[in-house]
Amino acid sequence: MEPKTIISFANVSANYDNGHDVLTDVSFNISAGAFHFLTGASGAGKTTLLRLIYQLHKPSNGTIKLFGQDCSNLSRNDISALRHKMAIVFQSYSLISHMTVFDNVALPLRVRGVSNDKIKKLVTKTLEWVGLGKYADVYPLELSGGQQQRVSVARAIIIQPAILLADEPTGNLDDENASRLMDLFIQMNKMFGTTIILATHNKKLLETYRFPVITVDNHHVTFGAAEQDETPNGHSRQWKGPQPQNYFSKLSKQFEDIGK
Repeated sequence: MEPKTIISFANVSANYDNGHDVLTDVSFNISAGAFHFLTGASGAGKTTLLRLIYQLHKPSNGTIKLFGQDCSNLSRNDISALRHKMAIVFQSYSLISHMTVFDNVALPLRVRGVSNDKIKKLVTKTLEWVGLGKYADVYPLELSGGQQQRVSVARAIIIQPAILLADEPTGNLDDENASRLMDLFIQMNKMFGTTIILATHNKKLLETYRFPVITVDNHHVTFGAAEQDETPNGHSRQWKGPQPQNYFSKLSKQFEDIGK
């Protein structure tokens, strides 16, 4: 069975008020459950591409389809419904400073009208998963940069999005925290089948994890396959990612209750 296309661009161009195209005639399809790095020079259009997918920016030409739905003439309610299936993580964390870690992570569930009992269970388990279980009552500014980024990831994944967009999420992190964050994304991709597009300029990250790469250059987008290491006998060596912990499996089952 062919993988289902979840993101489709057909001849898409995008510009801002100056009229100059940031992206020109971009066409591609991304399958459900895929994991892609997104790379390119600063200002090349990586963030614009993510904004187009998240429906924060409209293309000047072409057609974008999400979940098989043409996004050309969607109402605000339709766009809101699409965004409920997606999440986005920024380099700047974007946490609400006067709210505790628990309340920051719970916010997307409260917007969706999830019951308080389910919110407590889901937030508690998700904070355990990202290694911040004991920080529920702490405020964001009391945390380190790596901890704040993990809170922003917890807030994004709490809704179990079908698509996760990450804009330079490891840019402010040291290697240890960047690696830990990547492990979280990979577990999410493997356990939930979440489609992930992660923008980065970190060559070490690209070389270590070896997912297929989308490159934005000179207003255009190209796709490249993941590089493969070879063992001395010539066989390819693929990185398999971390083994999910037991409580993550339990969390997956709890997520299924959100829509019930």
